[in-house]
Amino acid sequence: MPKNQFERMMFALITVVITVHAYVFYSLYVVNGSFFLKVTGENSVLQAIRTMGGVEMFGRNLPIYVIILVEFLFAYTLECVMGSPLSFRLVCRLWKPEETNPLLFETSIICATVGLMCPTMSLIAAALYYPYRELPFNLLTFLANWLRLVCFNFPFAFFTQLFFIQPLVRTLFKVLFRRSDTNSF
Repeated sequence: MPKNQFERMMFALITVVITVHAYVFYSLYVVNGSFFLKVTGENSVLQAIRTMGGVEMFGRNLPIYVIILVEFLFAYTLECVMGSPLSFRLVCRLWKPEETNPLLFETSIICATVGLMCPTMSLIAAALYYPYRELPFNLLTFLANWLRLVCFNFPFAFFTQLFFIQPLVRTLFKVLFRRSDTNSF
């Protein structure tokens, strides 16, 4: 897989572009869709979001593309600074890359990355989507929102990363960098 810093950054970019769109879709349609439909009386989630004037972030309604851009910036920064390097180091404490089956090693990295990124991104989302209209700030409400998001996001993150997103990213990466790695899945 990635052999140098540029390739690691590109791998992270491909991963985050796919992941952020999946999570925004999941959050808007699956987690909050029925609430949006109930509040607006619309028949589709997208129409409900349009009727509401966007999605609430920082106490104001913003278009979906702004939500995707903000989450992308946070996710890409975290993936490059924390997610990838720390998950690799954690997995290397358990397995030696040169002696471990590549499938086991890569799966362990995916699991470690989800374990690090999901609670961190959920914490950021809890801050971004905190019900600011209900000021003053309440730490218990914030922590409850964070725990709720982790409970919703972790199963989705784990299964989509393990079975869909990472295999797709690895395939795209091999095509883009024209590599025939036999030591990765």
